[in-house]
Amino acid sequence: MKRVLLHLFVGILVAYTATAQKAPYSVRMAESFMTWHKDSIAVKENKPASWDYEQGLMCKAIEKVWNRTGNGKYFEYVRRDMDRYVQKDGSIRTYKYEDFNLDNIPTGRALLTLYQQTQPDKDKYRKAADLLWKQIENQPQTKEGGFWHKKRYPYQMWLDGLFMAEPFAAEYSLIFNHPEHFDHIAKQFALIEKYAVDEKTGLIYHAYDESKEQKWADPKTGRSPHFWSRAIGWYAMALVDVLDYFPANHPERANLIKYLQRLAPALVKYQDAKSGVWYQMTTQGTRKGNYFEASASCMFVYALAKGVRMGYLPASYLASAKKGYAGILKEFVEEEANGTISLNKTVSVGGLGGSPYRDGTYEYYLSEPIRKNDLKGVGPFIFASVEMEIAAENSLGKGKVVATDYYFNREFRKDHNGNQEQFHYTWEDRQHSGFWLWGTIFRDLGAKTTSITAAPTAANLKGVNVYIIVDPDTKKETAAPNFVQDADIKAISAWVKAGGTLVLMSNDTSNCEHPHFNRLAKEFGLQFLPKNVNMVQGQQWEQGRVDIPADNAVFKNTRVVYIKELSPLEVKAPAQALVTQKGDVIMAVSKVGKGTVFAVGDPWLYNEYTDGRRIPMTYENFSAAKDLATWLLTTKK
Repeated sequence: MKRVLLHLFVGILVAYTATAQKAPYSVRMAESFMTWHKDSIAVKENKPASWDYEQGLMCKAIEKVWNRTGNGKYFEYVRRDMDRYVQKDGSIRTYKYEDFNLDNIPTGRALLTLYQQTQPDKDKYRKAADLLWKQIENQPQTKEGGFWHKKRYPYQMWLDGLFMAEPFAAEYSLIFNHPEHFDHIAKQFALIEKYAVDEKTGLIYHAYDESKEQKWADPKTGRSPHFWSRAIGWYAMALVDVLDYFPANHPERANLIKYLQRLAPALVKYQDAKSGVWYQMTTQGTRKGNYFEASASCMFVYALAKGVRMGYLPASYLASAKKGYAGILKEFVEEEANGTISLNKTVSVGGLGGSPYRDGTYEYYLSEPIRKNDLKGVGPFIFASVEMEIAAENSLGKGKVVATDYYFNREFRKDHNGNQEQFHYTWEDRQHSGFWLWGTIFRDLGAKTTSITAAPTAANLKGVNVYIIVDPDTKKETAAPNFVQDADIKAISAWVKAGGTLVLMSNDTSNCEHPHFNRLAKEFGLQFLPKNVNMVQGQQWEQGRVDIPADNAVFKNTRVVYIKELSPLEVKAPAQALVTQKGDVIMAVSKVGKGTVFAVGDPWLYNEYTDGRRIPMTYENFSAAKDLATWLLTTKK
């Protein structure tokens, strides 16, 4: 009996451990998807893969997983898929410009991601994105300036089209300096609000026909006859995604937020109280034939959760998102015998008009097939999973501000439009030289990231919780570098003693201005030594290896990192060594007054060494970036 009980206990323990060690659902679904579509994203059954909005949806979902994990294989998956279509001259295989189909636009978001990364031959992605932009500039419009959903659907605006076109248009406009186009983006949403919103429920009809000639169109309003949940989901996702790029000072930004605030209570009202998910036909509940639908439920959870995270919606809406997500996992997610997961109950399609004619009736929407692992559900499931995973941890940095110095480190290059921009260890720099990914980690933990562009003072350090100074310039890097001065030291020291958390990141002796920087470091018992260690030849990555001890208080989830060509530290009280290697102090911590200082001899957490694209995944720099960010935001004074 004891032996039986022992085996039973061991079995339960193994099962529990396996469950506990499972990856987040966003990763599990991305991995599952990549087993179904190993070499290309085929959307239509028994037909060759082609340029398609579902492909674009999945590329964006995979990109989100890349940003959450720092695993470069997800980036490479997107890049390989795009390279199947984008030619050297920027032309796109299987794309038909003359169709003026908004469904061809969303994959352009992947092109913009690829173009903003450090890699050879990336201009082809810009050229391909330019081609999609050309379509937007020439897309047929209603009399009031609303995009026709497709050339073959004249005078019709569909909710789907807002997600298909506007997030790409907003990001393109921001990157390539088309501020005038934000007015047009806002107009698309305003027209939907004007003509498709139901005054009684607050929900939005699938489409409206300006000409009022379609059989499905109400002869007075031009509206389609029913609320279809996925169409509303496209619209909700479009709102929260467009706002990522919409200028903070644009007069229409507030209206976009109001549209979301108007829609959110209607979504919650029609959320099924017991299951937490939503029906295919939003308002029809248990009417015969109606059913819980996966894609819309995922879209609504994503929009509500992201709306809360970004401050567009009250925090109370997160409860609805959590309830919805729990329902999604219970109602739709299935664990397969091979370890993958699947998503059930996604309606295959929903449209209006065409041939055979789709009349928009209740019966029509219920007649479309329900599919397992349809990408229109899988993509939003990953979107929703990422948001819920962020929600589970972003209370860590709530109300805290992380500032990076843009004064002592101040280098410039030409941007995408030929204008001067500051780069190198900046939050905005998405190329290998930037801190964009580390900034994303801070923001996902709930903190706000900002920059200090002038000399540090009590005034501009007020309200800053974490201040990061990286690689002060030498004269070879900047024509007129700003060296650390006595007034700077006085201001920073006072700020630390009052409770601030300071990060000092040096560089090797030939690429960092050490003498003045060391005068600041001395205040905290630290000195960057005039020597270099971990000199790496070519791709001999092992020469940059640094082992993190298991009992390390800062890097609790990280054991091995890559730091090359760094300056080791000399530490004196109150500073203490944190990580040492071969007799050299690699990282150190100093407690001064109520504050804390962290020091390391290299800016090793920039994109090149955290995004998983360059160094082997043996090195856990992304994990280290998250560990350090967590510690900086939560370390006790």
